Amino acid sequence: MSITPESIQDLLNSENFGERIRGLNQLRQIETETAFEMIQPLIKDQNTRVRYAAVSQLDTLGKNNKTATLKMLRDRLFNDPEPDVQAAAADAIGGLELVEAYEDLAQVYHDTSEWLVQFSIIAALGELGEPRGFELLQEALQSDNNLLQTAAIGSMGELGDRRAVPLLATFAENEDWQIRYRLAQALGRLGGEEAKTVIIKLTDDEFEQVATEAKNNL
Repeated sequence: MSITPESIQDLLNSENFGERIRGLNQLRQIETETAFEMIQPLIKDQNTRVRYAAVSQLDTLGKNNKTATLKMLRDRLFNDPEPDVQAAAADAIGGLELVEAYEDLAQVYHDTSEWLVQFSIIAALGELGEPRGFELLQEALQSDNNLLQTAAIGSMGELGDRRAVPLLATFAENEDWQIRYRLAQALGRLGGEEAKTVIIKLTDDEFEQVATEAKNNL
């Protein structure tokens, strides 16, 4: 049986959430403008997994209408009761480079107690490419959550602001090897002599993965 917009719509209208998710997955196989129109009602589906799947696809389908997509993502970022869906909204905002939503991301980062939402916001800031994100990333570096620190290091590398180098250099001897691994990547992206000095130090790291990544970023 061939997949058509009509067959997908039947799945999306199903009372079975598994069928609705199957329909969402099949949207990838049809023309994107049509898929974008069809996905919108699922953004507020009663089932968390369906909403998550729908919001996650907006980072590609949303390119068809960034104004409408921004409105939907803002709504889910602020109003969805599930952290997973809020996190997916933050991911999509970053992926679509919706810099207009930077203040929204910053507000939710400070208002939420959910580490997953905070993590997704910090990880999204690198893709977002908004220079104002530097201060929020700097704040996240001071977190006592290693995952947030790791995400902040990676996003600073993507953002490309060399003011980050002396801040990141302090993590060269961090006890978490995954932080040191991400550090080597970030410094490689940032470049410059100060970054190179730290990378050279990391080439002698006790963890082979870190040392190899450092050598790759020289």
